[in-house]
Amino acid sequence: MVHTPTHASWLNQIEIYFSIVQRKVLTPNDFTSLDQVEDRLTAFEQRYNQAARPFRWKFTPADLEDLMARIERHEQKERNLQQPAGCDHQPAALALAA
Repeated sequence: MVHTPTHASWLNQIEIYFSIVQRKVLTPNDFTSLDQVEDRLTAFEQRYNQAARPFRWKFTPADLEDLMARIERHEQKERNLQQPAGCDHQPAALALAA
């Protein structure tokens, strides 16, 4: 039995790997036999394993707090741009209804 993480980060790494295989090994698909596909995949796997390095996550909780603060500042700026300064009149539709 293999225990995998309950979050998706390991799946992202698998998707990245298969995306690389698709782009660098299987496209264009000019194979004339399954043996050619197998040979190309095996050669890629050997090269990839020689060059591969562990991925080091650098996104820390402090980075998350900084990102959230920047998003909040951006959203506040957008809200301020949508409401002109010193504009306290009602929209025409509300004025007609009153």
